[in-house]
Amino acid sequence: MASTSPRGTAEADVADGAGATGAPRTFTEAIRGRDDAELLALLRARPDLATPSPSTLRSLAARASSRTALERALAHADARTLQALEAVVALAGDGPVSPDDVRHAVGADGTDDSDDTDDGGSTLDGGSAVERSLADALTAALLWDAGEPGRPDLRPAPGLDDVLGPHPAGLGPVRPDSRPSLSPTGPGSTAGSDTSGPHLPDLPRGGQEVLDALTWGPPIGLVPAPGTPARAAVDALVDARLLLRTDARHVTLPRDVGLALRGGRTHRSPELAPPRPDGRAVPQVVVDAEAASAALELVRRVDLLVAAWDDTAPAVLRSGGLGVRDLRRTAQALGADEADTAFVVELAAAAGVVADDGEAPPSYRPTTVADRWEVMDDAERWALLAAAWSGSRRTPWLVGSRDEKGNLRAPLSGDLHRGWVPRLRRQVLQVLAAQPGTALDVDAVMTVLRWHAPRTVPPEQAVAGLLTEAALLGATGAGALSGPGTAVLAHLTPQGSDTPHDLEAALRAALPPEVDEVLLQGDLTGIVPGRPSQALALLLERSADVESRGAATTVRFSPSSVTRALDHGTTADELLDAFARRSRVPVPQPLEYLVRDTARRHESLRVGSAGSYVRAADPAVLAGLVADPRLAHLGLMRLAPTVLAATVPAVELHDALRARGLLSAVEGPDGRVLSARLRRPPRPDRSPRDPRRGPVAEPEATSDDARAHLVARLRAADAGDETAVDRLAGAHRAAPSGAVGTTPRGPANGGRATATGGRPRAAEPGDALATLHDALRDGRVVWIEMVGASGTLERRALKPLRLDGGRLRALDPAREAELTVAVHRIAGVEPVDR
Repeated sequence: MASTSPRGTAEADVADGAGATGAPRTFTEAIRGRDDAELLALLRARPDLATPSPSTLRSLAARASSRTALERALAHADARTLQALEAVVALAGDGPVSPDDVRHAVGADGTDDSDDTDDGGSTLDGGSAVERSLADALTAALLWDAGEPGRPDLRPAPGLDDVLGPHPAGLGPVRPDSRPSLSPTGPGSTAGSDTSGPHLPDLPRGGQEVLDALTWGPPIGLVPAPGTPARAAVDALVDARLLLRTDARHVTLPRDVGLALRGGRTHRSPELAPPRPDGRAVPQVVVDAEAASAALELVRRVDLLVAAWDDTAPAVLRSGGLGVRDLRRTAQALGADEADTAFVVELAAAAGVVADDGEAPPSYRPTTVADRWEVMDDAERWALLAAAWSGSRRTPWLVGSRDEKGNLRAPLSGDLHRGWVPRLRRQVLQVLAAQPGTALDVDAVMTVLRWHAPRTVPPEQAVAGLLTEAALLGATGAGALSGPGTAVLAHLTPQGSDTPHDLEAALRAALPPEVDEVLLQGDLTGIVPGRPSQALALLLERSADVESRGAATTVRFSPSSVTRALDHGTTADELLDAFARRSRVPVPQPLEYLVRDTARRHESLRVGSAGSYVRAADPAVLAGLVADPRLAHLGLMRLAPTVLAATVPAVELHDALRARGLLSAVEGPDGRVLSARLRRPPRPDRSPRDPRRGPVAEPEATSDDARAHLVARLRAADAGDETAVDRLAGAHRAAPSGAVGTTPRGPANGGRATATGGRPRAAEPGDALATLHDALRDGRVVWIEMVGASGTLERRALKPLRLDGGRLRALDPAREAELTVAVHRIAGVEPVDR
């Protein structure tokens, strides 16, 4: 297919490969012909190619064209890119394929906007969007350019046609011979050709209906019963070479006929832009207000969780996680259902607020992060939770479901870990960000995600779970992305900010102003007209119970709530003074009576703790011990004339009294003297584990510096500079014995591959596979060194026929026989012409 336009953006992203000698002949040459910037862009687009590190550029090319790597790359390709790739595969073989041919084939002739933007933010038309997809595919080595400068020839990477399936774009196989049977308007024509349709010969009765049924796929049809008009039509089409008979029962529409019938198009409905589903319009002020309310509610629930687990720590199940009864008890303390409680528990654990204490038996307790949590304001607390949510790989929506063994999934169990969650979370928020001020439901979001990744559509349950989590967090409000949610999305993107300050600022902008007053009333209630300040919220949390929440918060004072404040060390006068400073009216008399009466009863009984005691039959023996400054560190306190209590353990008290010259003995609860062995303190734990640990940091992703280092090492290996390779790799690592492409170490070559004709033999596994793939594609004969039945190396000239399933089927021209060789027995591959 000749191109009528000069080489464009899509073609400029690939190197000429062969340099001064012309266009690259193979995919491997195209990879080797890339400069360092293009290789770095390839590794950035497909980071899996760098793990484990390839040894040479041939190995990189073999890995890039492997089925596993291609399927992984196509898993993240959108519908427009897949259509462009299918068009290239369908058009390849009929002549050079240019970007103009691909644009015409997919129906993107530059007339419709694609809703995509360039680097400057300008909207791209359909043709430019397809050209951009082609450029990205060239960068990712899904395509390569076999043409001369100014005469592009796009070709699919080896193996891409197998991954896309036997019928790309619903088209049939290529005709065994290239003799055309009709005059098409698609392949080989320009975008401005006549599109009235192909010039068909006279068709038998019913022939047009048969062709119409197979035109847009699937291209395989079932042969009708003999003696019927439909069978006569099919036989006539086969005779006219408009159909190919594959077997006695099936016929196939050839690819060139299908393209002609489609008018040169490969797809009936071009998918050039992501869909924009209809949603409910919501004002942004309403979105942010709903999000701020949800964020404050989430912070309050984490507060309740810390208080509940600080009082009663739930046990860790033997299999890991939180038990059903403890989940229900926690849900009652939080005032939420079990699904929302599971999310709060998972989020608090991800933020490091609660954790397994590591004791025997283990239980879940607040951590040192919970100590800092108490002095944070609402925005700082939310930022901590939002940052933890953005990087969490947990799936709380699966709590309560059963695994493949029938076991119930519990919160905080290891079965809830999924590595793909952060990527899907970012994609869901990006869908919402594309339509600001629009509330989208699960079906609408799924529609857009199907366009972005048609080959790996996420489960609907996961999308629904993430939308629910976003609403509970405050990343969305009324179903649309909020201002704080935009900050979370920026935190999720690789170029986004990693500091929580942007998250704090985003929530502060959405929160209503704080108030530091409470309207006290005579019926022992109080009303906070707005969002309480941190100090007021802490005061009311300790001294009152919330009756209702909303634009205003109503609280009620009771003996139990006042007792709670007194338990925190606050006196009656201090509590009444705090109320008076925050009330516009004097403290009502019923509230003052309640506080003072509760304080009087609160002080009638006192409970303390002591580490040990000392008693004596004669009070004179204990005289002066309490006032002795040398014993002040013991915390002695007189309980009775003959009994003193101490804050230190019994053994320490005993040793201190002995040091003062008093002859004392250590006794047990029954009054019997304990032996010296039993009086020894327990040995300290030699490997202490802090139960108040923070979240575990995730491993860092591959950096550009590491990729650049790998590119330099590959370039040195390709140039044969072994000194540079050893220096860059740190140390030469010999290939394992028996691996594909390895050369046995011996005295003749010192373990290194020998060079033939100035070119090193393919002595690395990736090089050997790349050479075999090249020979398969070109039908060439190669020298293969393989381990024979006796265990010795055999060198034979073979023509590869098929490489699949770890086995190579090849033809030996000298012996005129076929043989099958296990790939792991191949030691080296070398072109026979070298």
